[in-house]
Amino acid sequence: MSKEKSLFAIELCISFIFILLLIAPISLLNAGNVEAGKDKSIVCSACHGQNGNSINPLWPSLAGQHQQYTIHTLKAYQNGTRLDAVMQAQVMTLTEVDFEDIAAYYNAQKMEEKDYDYALAKKGESLYRGGNASTGVAACIACHGPTGRGNPGAGYPSLAGQHAEYTEDALKDYTNGERKAGLNDMMQSLAARLTTEEIEAVSEYIQALGSK
Repeated sequence: MSKEKSLFAIELCISFIFILLLIAPISLLNAGNVEAGKDKSIVCSACHGQNGNSINPLWPSLAGQHQQYTIHTLKAYQNGTRLDAVMQAQVMTLTEVDFEDIAAYYNAQKMEEKDYDYALAKKGESLYRGGNASTGVAACIACHGPTGRGNPGAGYPSLAGQHAEYTEDALKDYTNGERKAGLNDMMQSLAARLTTEEIEAVSEYIQALGSK
């Protein structure tokens, strides 16, 4: 085989591998051992539930969350870009492998269905799907998807089925600056334009999405 043909073959193989990486499912690109994560998450279960479904509505359920989002969140607590005394103490000694294993375990769990206020959720559905043009609030559906499952490739978390009380608190924390968004300041900007009633309604709809 000529030198030119050999170089062409190598370039072709590299291009093929690159294309496979681009189209490969996110789950195949994520590392992490589910069984190892199950053992490592025992401490986490005190607040987030044995299978990632928290029984306290003020604490988030982690079941079904995208691996990369969970890893990013744990790193944020560890490096101090996200503040919470309890969480920072828990992740202080964890390694990259620990993050990957824990994230893989929670991603493999299923969010449990929850009861919800139908009338309130219907009000929230309008905001989630259509936003509020008069106040400049974009539709949540744009980033978190029609079913609330988010977009793992873009770093947007799954919200479907999350406790309404936790979501309310998170939106209020974005509003008052106590919580910083990991990707940009989008959430602070949007949350600041929401009324208390809108926050309650859209949070209830997000909880209801776990039952769809």
